[in-house]
Amino acid sequence: MERFNEACNYVSSISYQEQTFGKRTLQKQHYRYVRDNYGLSAQLAVRAIAKVSESYRGKGHRQEPHTFKPHSAVVYDQRILSFKSLDSVSILTLEGRQLIPLSVGAYAQLEQRRVRGQADLIFQKGTFYLCVVVEAEEDTPYNAEGCLGVDLGLVNIATTSDGQHFSGEKTDSVRTRYTQLTSALQSKGTKSAKRHLKRTSGNERKFKINLNHCISKIIVGIAK
Repeated sequence: MERFNEACNYVSSISYQEQTFGKRTLQKQHYRYVRDNYGLSAQLAVRAIAKVSESYRGKGHRQEPHTFKPHSAVVYDQRILSFKSLDSVSILTLEGRQLIPLSVGAYAQLEQRRVRGQADLIFQKGTFYLCVVVEAEEDTPYNAEGCLGVDLGLVNIATTSDGQHFSGEKTDSVRTRYTQLTSALQSKGTKSAKRHLKRTSGNERKFKINLNHCISKIIVGIAK
């Protein structure tokens, strides 16, 4: 993962300097250098170059050079990653292929025949996660009768057209509490305070995501 992102940073720096962002051009220019200097296999070198090219795609994405963190995602395809079962996956590494145990959450209801092989390997808080592309059956179109409007705001997170309000008061109180806690821990500056700060990082964001999810489910239920 670290070697892959080192290669991405090299390609990205040259790409920005020369204002060259096309995948084919970058691959022609840098493929051999990446292979020789970063120890990546042929296909991992191709995926690293493609990742850089895709990062610059789109309006406004070329205003400054892109840098990739050491543990930024590694992009795999079917040539360098294969599922042996839903319990293990064969992944190409710097030392050749490794058979890695895999744990799939029961909620995912993943079927091996639908796995398409493309995947991003990410690393978060000491754990590797494999974000897998699967083929999903298309839902039968649903012809709705009537409609429900939703207005989004700050005081009220959501207000439906039939008069239901979802207050943002709880979000404000949680934001205030975490702001005060973060400020107090940062000013203290001790090792225990830093450990506490690390444990609480992201809690406010997770709370908001969960609250939005719960409100969304209620609104969808009302609409149905």
